[in-house]
Amino acid sequence: MDKPLFTIDPELEIVDAIKAGHMVLVDKPLKWSSFQVVNKIRVLFKYKLGIKKLKVGHAGTLDPLATGLLVICIGRKTKEIETFIGQGKTYTGTFTLGATRPSFDMETEIDKEFESDHITEEMIRETAGSFMGEQLQTPPIFSAKKIDGKRAYLSAREGKEVKMKQNLITIDRFDIDKIEGNVIHFSISSSKGTYIRSIANDFGKELNSGAYLSSLRRTKSGEFSIEDACSIEEFEEELEKLKKN
Repeated sequence: MDKPLFTIDPELEIVDAIKAGHMVLVDKPLKWSSFQVVNKIRVLFKYKLGIKKLKVGHAGTLDPLATGLLVICIGRKTKEIETFIGQGKTYTGTFTLGATRPSFDMETEIDKEFESDHITEEMIRETAGSFMGEQLQTPPIFSAKKIDGKRAYLSAREGKEVKMKQNLITIDRFDIDKIEGNVIHFSISSSKGTYIRSIANDFGKELNSGAYLSSLRRTKSGEFSIEDACSIEEFEEELEKLKKN
């Protein structure tokens, strides 16, 4: 990292300085939930700096199978979480054509296979363009959305029928970066609440085939970029430096 993660007021005790409020950009590892990152940070503050009661939250959930930018708010900065959540997001990743999965991503096994030989590069690029703008989107049933007070994915895993309400979203940019056989590399900028997994599933339908999200990485959240994010290991190293000082 080129600069310290925390700007500490030398006139304050370390506990008070941290609780005063900070924001840290973290590169979420693959297979970690957003909650696991938040909990890990709380634990590190407890055992590295002895701060037992500390508010820590994230501004926008990333699925466990996604990596990338997670905006972490600490102490009084958690009061601004809703502001950060409301900002647009940018992602890169891949769709895989010719099959679908119930979760719309790699979490579940393939349930159906489809012909994809009819799909041309021109069709793929035209379809991407058709997704631009404001639209209604149906979230995946394997999501944390609450239906009658229960997380949708819990009901879905129990094999129960789940009816999802549509959300109004906006897609500002949808670029096809590369096409490798049935694998489509994309870049998408969208409003809050957009499920890229749902875009993948709908994309396959528009091509008279199937598709699922095979990889995803968040690169931007509002004005913040993954280039300025630290790893969990770097975050821990930074706390070690604070402890020594």
